[in-house]
Amino acid sequence: MTINYDKHRIDIGGTELAAVTKKLAKLDKFFEDDAAADVKFTETRGRVAAEITVRSNRLYFRAEERAQDAMSATDGAVDAIMRQIRKNKTRLEKRLRTGAFERVVGDDSAESAELVRRKQFELKPMSEEDAMLQMELLNHKFYVFKNSDLGNAVCVCYKRDGGGYGIIETA
Repeated sequence: MTINYDKHRIDIGGTELAAVTKKLAKLDKFFEDDAAADVKFTETRGRVAAEITVRSNRLYFRAEERAQDAMSATDGAVDAIMRQIRKNKTRLEKRLRTGAFERVVGDDSAESAELVRRKQFELKPMSEEDAMLQMELLNHKFYVFKNSDLGNAVCVCYKRDGGGYGIIETA
């Protein structure tokens, strides 16, 4: 697994990064060799946040954890990703490494609204079930995808307040 580190407003030494790399090695048993992990550390008000995103076979796994130090935050984030994998074990068995599961896985008025983040990503053709799974793995409330069941129409999968999921289809 390739690991990319991003340290924002925080100083993390080489020994700590080596320990983080060792902790992330626990995830290797689930992914093929082409998997990549992005680890982002930020420090805010004396607490360290570790955000880990793992990309493998068109699947994304994401977890964020805050703690007093980088190692504790990393431990929590890696454990959260392992819980996601185990929770969705039956749906993921076909997509992850063969044999992966044989062992153990401000002001809110309209005038002052401000764009604070912009993301770009590739829309990938997938089934509605795959979109729901991907949304759960990312721990998001919605997910935009090309619906392969509808001729690659752009759709949005979302969690409903009353439970369950919804799909918004474009015309």
